Amino acid sequence: MSEYLIAVEPEFFPQYDSLPKEIKKKFKKQLTCLKGNPKHNSLQMHKLEGTDFWKFYVDKGYRCVFKQEGNVFKLYFIGTHKLIDNF
Repeated sequence: MSEYLIAVEPEFFPQYDSLPKEIKKKFKKQLTCLKGNPKHNSLQMHKLEGTDFWKFYVDKGYRCVFKQEGNVFKLYFIGTHKLIDNF
């Protein structure tokens, strides 16, 4: 099984910093899934229509937007479902 790498774009950090503690904890768990098994059911990955961005579930209300380049997942945005839908 190949290992996946995570790259974080600069705009991601302030969004992450403003998240509730509980969401950060869930995000870290999902990140472990993403690195180990991107097809893990809990991620519920979907392509954002009309873009080359993808999103995965952090939990019921939060999503993370990323692009995949080879074995690297570049994280761009994290926020509520409503914000992501307007991404």
